[in-house]
Amino acid sequence: MSTLSPREVLAAAENSALQKTALPAGKTILLAFLAGVYIAMGGLLSLVIGYGFPEITAQNPGLQRLLSGAMFPLGLILVVFAGAELFTGNNAVLIPGLLNRKYGIGPVLRNWALVYVGNFVGALFFVYIMAHLAGIVSPEPWHSAIVNIAEAKTAMPWGTVFVKGIGANWFVCLAVWLGLSCRSAAGKFIGLWFPVMCFVALGYEHSIANMFFIPLGMLQGAEVSVSDFVVHNLIPATLGNIVGGAFFVGGLYGWIYGKR
Repeated sequence: MSTLSPREVLAAAENSALQKTALPAGKTILLAFLAGVYIAMGGLLSLVIGYGFPEITAQNPGLQRLLSGAMFPLGLILVVFAGAELFTGNNAVLIPGLLNRKYGIGPVLRNWALVYVGNFVGALFFVYIMAHLAGIVSPEPWHSAIVNIAEAKTAMPWGTVFVKGIGANWFVCLAVWLGLSCRSAAGKFIGLWFPVMCFVALGYEHSIANMFFIPLGMLQGAEVSVSDFVVHNLIPATLGNIVGGAFFVGGLYGWIYGKR
């Protein structure tokens, strides 16, 4: 068969998790740094393409969402194919092994913490060096677009961001699951691409992506403080991402198909 069964996918996730939890801290952070950069690459591409045709998309808002969504999966595709550590994907991948007592909660929390920090540093590096200093979004319509995006993301109610965070990582981790299930490169590519495109088009909140969008908007003049960014978006999006990945994907599939 060209795809793995659900039980085989679960076993593949457990094997991947064992490798992740065994990585030295330095390598984990470096791989997480790369993942933060890759997600930011996808974010920048989705911004440039999605908001680059204002005359057309002004009358067709769904088209703007479709264009942005179609470009953003570049980040997760690079993470999986090139090899990197992404916090949101690890929210799901590390849970089945925990449920099956392959390791304790300590290695899971250690991995999540190291990867989260590394993702943040990588995203900020790309924001400042490759987007801000390079002047990619300084011209219109991208300048206004990124300012509006940053201000809109931090203006939503805390609970709304939390729920949208659940939705985002439910999709992302399903993409990871589909990637694990496919043996061919083409199958992995499609499996990773479609769910990620969906979450972007639907407007859900991905904490690592927001480490790119909101700081870039702040550098471009958005009226968003560091407190607004962290308290009103990053914290609820992160908590929602954990629920979406750890419970709805890693937890449920681990409970259904895991060894009892």
